[in-house]
Amino acid sequence: MSLFRDDGIVLRTQKLGEADRIITLLTRGHGRVRAVARGVRRTKSKFGARLEPFSHVDVQFFARGSSELVGRGLPLCTQSEIIAAYGGSIVTDYTRYTAGTAMLETAERFTDHEGEPAVQQYMLLVGALRTLARGEHAPHLVLDAFLLRSLAVNGYAPSFDGCAKCGMPGPNRFFSVASGGSLCVDCRVPGSVVPSPATLELLGALLTGDWETADASEPRHVREGSGLVSAYLHWHLERGLRSLRYVEK
Repeated sequence: MSLFRDDGIVLRTQKLGEADRIITLLTRGHGRVRAVARGVRRTKSKFGARLEPFSHVDVQFFARGSSELVGRGLPLCTQSEIIAAYGGSIVTDYTRYTAGTAMLETAERFTDHEGEPAVQQYMLLVGALRTLARGEHAPHLVLDAFLLRSLAVNGYAPSFDGCAKCGMPGPNRFFSVASGGSLCVDCRVPGSVVPSPATLELLGALLTGDWETADASEPRHVREGSGLVSAYLHWHLERGLRSLRYVEK
């Protein structure tokens, strides 16, 4: 039996019994962790308010052994302290809320194995939620930047300039989700699309953090770029995010 402590972002919650919840968190040191929080659905529970989606928390867990982290059982949340309550600024705005929900779902999908550290994904999520809560940039842009960088840290970085096949310096006209991004004339494949050069420039800016370029983009390029990001994410996850349908509306 052991106690361990970590900080993490609450990804989602599920009801358990009459008063308990199963809390899914993406933590700094232990990756994705599911744990039981007892009594948090009771009206007098102060502990439960800290364990809501979008919350950045410092949590203490009690586990019977290391196997508790890999699916044979669930540890208990025995203590929780708020580091940052991002939900307060996110849930009151529909656009921020839908974008944030898609981020949480993406982070969970990219961390399939419980107990396996995913520090880069964790840091990306913390930074994206902080930016979203502060309203520093348009929610759709923050979401697309997060999706692109999540793909990149998980080994699926798209190319928006050089040819994804032969490496020919760009800009290149064609784009193929299945081929990894931009393609030159010689490497283009059936089904390739021809996005606006400004759209590819926007996506490259989101991937690298060039917010000056991204914020100045026209709405039509933002829409086209979001479509490409969604298609690219869908291809590599093999199924789309349920939450993205609400963002697109």
